[in-house]
Amino acid sequence: MNYQVPPSSNLHHLPPEQIAFHRTELSVILSLYGKFVAAGEWRDYGISCLREVAIFSVFRRTAENPMYRIEKRPKMRDKQGMYSVVGMDGQILRRGHDLKTVVRVLERKLIRAVD
Repeated sequence: MNYQVPPSSNLHHLPPEQIAFHRTELSVILSLYGKFVAAGEWRDYGISCLREVAIFSVFRRTAENPMYRIEKRPKMRDKQGMYSVVGMDGQILRRGHDLKTVVRVLERKLIRAVD
Protein backbone atom coordinates (compact mmCIF):
# COMPACT_ATOMS: atom_id res chain seq x y z
CA MET A 1 0.00 0.00 0.00
CA ASN A 2 1.49 3.28 -1.14
CA TYR A 3 0.51 6.57 0.40
CA GLN A 4 1.56 9.70 -1.40
CA VAL A 5 1.86 12.97 0.45
CA PRO A 6 0.83 16.00 -1.62
CA PRO A 7 3.67 18.39 -2.43
CA SER A 8 4.17 21.01 0.27
CA SER A 9 3.61 23.85 -2.22
CA ASN A 10 -0.05 22.77 -2.58
CA LEU A 11 -0.80 22.63 1.16
CA HIS A 12 -1.66 26.35 1.53
CA HIS A 13 -4.16 26.21 -1.33
CA LEU A 14 -6.39 23.62 0.35
CA PRO A 15 -9.68 25.10 1.59
CA PRO A 16 -10.19 25.07 5.36
CA GLU A 17 -12.19 22.17 6.79
CA GLN A 18 -14.51 24.62 8.54
CA ILE A 19 -15.00 28.35 8.82
CA ALA A 20 -14.65 29.93 12.27
CA PHE A 21 -14.74 33.39 13.79
CA HIS A 22 -11.40 34.98 14.64
CA ARG A 23 -10.75 36.29 18.15
CA THR A 24 -11.19 39.93 17.09
CA GLU A 25 -14.50 39.10 15.41
CA LEU A 26 -15.74 37.28 18.51
CA SER A 27 -14.72 40.25 20.63
CA VAL A 28 -17.01 42.54 18.61
CA ILE A 29 -19.89 40.06 18.67
CA LEU A 30 -19.61 39.20 22.38
CA SER A 31 -19.41 42.88 23.31
CA LEU A 32 -22.74 43.44 21.56
CA TYR A 33 -24.15 40.26 23.12
CA GLY A 34 -23.18 41.49 26.61
CA LYS A 35 -25.06 44.76 26.09
CA PHE A 36 -28.24 42.93 25.11
CA VAL A 37 -27.93 40.47 28.01
CA ALA A 38 -27.56 43.39 30.42
CA ALA A 39 -30.70 44.94 28.90
CA GLY A 40 -32.56 41.64 29.42
CA GLU A 41 -33.23 41.10 25.70
CA TRP A 42 -31.04 38.09 24.94
CA ARG A 43 -30.47 35.01 27.09
CA ASP A 44 -28.45 32.45 25.13
CA TYR A 45 -26.24 32.02 22.08
CA GLY A 46 -24.83 29.28 19.90
CA ILE A 47 -21.85 29.11 17.56
CA SER A 48 -21.78 26.86 14.50
CA CYS A 49 -18.60 26.38 12.49
CA LEU A 50 -19.47 24.72 9.19
CA ARG A 51 -17.63 24.12 5.92
CA GLU A 52 -18.79 27.30 4.16
CA VAL A 53 -20.15 29.49 6.95
CA ALA A 54 -19.63 30.36 10.62
CA ILE A 55 -22.81 31.36 12.45
CA PHE A 56 -23.33 33.12 15.79
CA SER A 57 -27.00 32.59 16.73
CA VAL A 58 -28.77 34.67 19.38
CA PHE A 59 -31.73 33.35 21.36
CA ARG A 60 -34.29 34.97 23.63
CA ARG A 61 -34.86 31.60 25.33
CA THR A 62 -32.86 28.41 24.95
CA ALA A 63 -35.54 26.28 23.29
CA GLU A 64 -36.46 28.72 20.48
CA ASN A 65 -35.37 29.46 16.97
CA PRO A 66 -32.65 32.12 16.89
CA MET A 67 -33.78 35.75 16.89
CA TYR A 68 -30.74 36.81 14.86
CA ARG A 69 -27.83 35.11 13.16
CA ILE A 70 -24.51 36.80 12.52
CA GLU A 71 -22.91 34.94 9.63
CA LYS A 72 -19.43 34.90 8.16
CA ARG A 73 -19.22 33.60 4.58
CA PRO A 74 -15.70 34.05 3.14
CA LYS A 75 -16.88 33.16 -0.39
CA MET A 76 -18.96 36.38 -0.39
CA ARG A 77 -15.89 38.52 0.46
CA ASP A 78 -15.50 39.91 -3.07
CA LYS A 79 -19.24 40.34 -3.71
CA GLN A 80 -21.55 41.98 -1.15
CA GLY A 81 -19.36 41.33 1.87
CA MET A 82 -18.38 38.44 4.07
CA TYR A 83 -20.54 39.37 7.11
CA SER A 84 -24.31 39.46 7.38
CA VAL A 85 -27.03 39.78 10.01
CA VAL A 86 -30.06 37.59 9.34
CA GLY A 87 -33.41 37.99 11.09
CA MET A 88 -35.69 35.30 12.50
CA ASP A 89 -37.62 35.06 9.23
CA GLY A 90 -34.47 34.57 7.15
CA GLN A 91 -34.37 38.13 5.83
CA ILE A 92 -30.89 39.62 5.54
CA LEU A 93 -30.96 42.81 7.61
CA ARG A 94 -27.48 43.99 6.69
CA ARG A 95 -24.48 42.71 4.76
CA GLY A 96 -21.02 44.19 4.42
CA HIS A 97 -17.26 43.91 4.54
CA ASP A 98 -16.74 45.30 8.08
CA LEU A 99 -18.23 43.40 11.03
CA LYS A 100 -18.57 46.49 13.27
CA THR A 101 -20.69 48.34 10.72
CA VAL A 102 -22.80 45.27 9.98
CA VAL A 103 -23.74 44.64 13.63
CA ARG A 104 -24.71 48.30 14.05
CA VAL A 105 -28.12 47.35 12.70
CA LEU A 106 -28.66 45.43 15.95
CA GLU A 107 -27.30 48.19 18.20
CA ARG A 108 -30.07 50.49 16.97
CA LYS A 109 -32.61 48.05 18.38
CA LEU A 110 -31.04 48.48 21.84
CA ILE A 111 -31.74 52.24 21.94
CA ARG A 112 -35.19 52.89 23.37
CA ALA A 113 -36.99 55.95 24.61
CA VAL A 114 -37.05 56.30 28.40
CA ASP A 115 -40.39 57.25 29.97
